[in-house]
Amino acid sequence: MVHLPFLHLTRRHPSAILLLVQLVGMLLYPFLEGTQAGLVVFNAFGVTVLTLTTRMVRRTPGLTWISGSLATVIIVLLVLQTFFSMTHLLAWSSGLEAIFYFYAAGSLIAYMMEDLRATTDELFAAGATFTLLAWGFTHLYMLIQILQPGSYGAAINPQDMRTWTELNYLSFALLSSTGIGDVIPLTPHARAVASVEMFVGLLYLAGVVARLIGLTQLRHDDAPKP
Repeated sequence: MVHLPFLHLTRRHPSAILLLVQLVGMLLYPFLEGTQAGLVVFNAFGVTVLTLTTRMVRRTPGLTWISGSLATVIIVLLVLQTFFSMTHLLAWSSGLEAIFYFYAAGSLIAYMMEDLRATTDELFAAGATFTLLAWGFTHLYMLIQILQPGSYGAAINPQDMRTWTELNYLSFALLSSTGIGDVIPLTPHARAVASVEMFVGLLYLAGVVARLIGLTQLRHDDAPKP
């Protein structure tokens, strides 16, 4: 028997569930990278995130058929890579996943900006959107290093291809403007995309998040006083 409070939470605050799954994924990925079994779990978790994100887009002004079509193609590519060792498809899946997460993030931004009320779910959506943007740029960085090996360096094993976790760390550092850490873009193309991510992060925090905070404060000011 499924617990009714949990089902109620998923219906009322789906953005909270999406955000929780994303955060859990970031903590699990370091344990999964590097082994075949880990790759299977890694891709299965990716499918879960894709499914949840597609469901979330249904609540937004975004077109469900676009997110659903992208998710379906990506899932097929992940299955082929996992069970048929077709690693040459990684560039395609990384590129499509970047497009998917950017589209989902844009849809959530439209969802948060469509009215002058800041609901609890929209506040969770602000965090989920930030993570979607970071994941989108992570997959974009994966695509760049596949097309141009050596695009990213690090203090540890500087000549190796950077893992998804390392590039995700770089993405969060740039998007939040908290620094760059020990993973750095080395080529002009990699640095150009990194600059774009820093710009996107500033716009998101100054435009979307600041607006939600302002609407939340306005809601509290308009609340009847005891």
